[in-house]
Amino acid sequence: MPKTSSKPKSEYAIQTVTNALRMLEVFHTEKEMGVSDLARNLGLHKNNAFRLLATLELAGYIQQTPSTDLYHLGPRCLELGHAFARSHTLMNRARPILEELAETTRETAHLGVLRGREVVHLDGVLPEQLVLTGLRVGERLDAHCTALGKSLLAGEISNRSLGIADATLGVPSAIDSLLSEEPLEQHTSATLADPSKLMDELRAVQLRGYATDVEEFVPGLRCAAAPVRDASGRVIAGLSLSGPAMRMNEVRLHGEVATAVTAAADRLSCELGGMPVS
Repeated sequence: MPKTSSKPKSEYAIQTVTNALRMLEVFHTEKEMGVSDLARNLGLHKNNAFRLLATLELAGYIQQTPSTDLYHLGPRCLELGHAFARSHTLMNRARPILEELAETTRETAHLGVLRGREVVHLDGVLPEQLVLTGLRVGERLDAHCTALGKSLLAGEISNRSLGIADATLGVPSAIDSLLSEEPLEQHTSATLADPSKLMDELRAVQLRGYATDVEEFVPGLRCAAAPVRDASGRVIAGLSLSGPAMRMNEVRLHGEVATAVTAAADRLSCELGGMPVS
């Protein structure tokens, strides 16, 4: 029987590959960049940055605009994104549930997962409404001030208590990161930027079964989110409903909206082999 290595996976990382991936991730927030700016952003020598760009361009992951000499993402990135969506069981199972959730509540529905201190929006559906909150598909937002993020952070605490937390050696968990790294950003006056108050809120989310965002990320936007579990009982994703504050008063947010998103998350959990807790 092969012996399992006890070394952290970070010790096996190839630095050049890591830098190439870091370079691609820069374009998550930047539409176009030049070689010098990329090198400065990544802390690389300009020649090394250029060689990485040339390699990625040959493979189709990066393209250069001839008129400006600036670089942007290439079509291979989009192809990989579509391939991910086609092969991802979670997204395939979640899509019809998101569509039904948006149709019945007439609010915007999202599916998200936790990545470090951020929540990544994998998919979303807009309802037929005159006043809407926009889709965030592909966006990464701070977890501490979004309903999706807080439901997932509370889920990480639950995972730990069950002894099934993700154990990527050498990589701090989202909770550890929130408590030990740089200060939490204060997006609005309602944002919980104090780690101790945030932990109190996450414990309340565990007990309640869903999380809310009452204009904590954007003024005028309110959301509710609930966790999705797999067959082991581990929280692996979250579903959310968001809408303008004028439609989502406290009664509707904690009543109809919270009930709908929790039921949808429980349904998705069951389809993935998990057991709902509500």
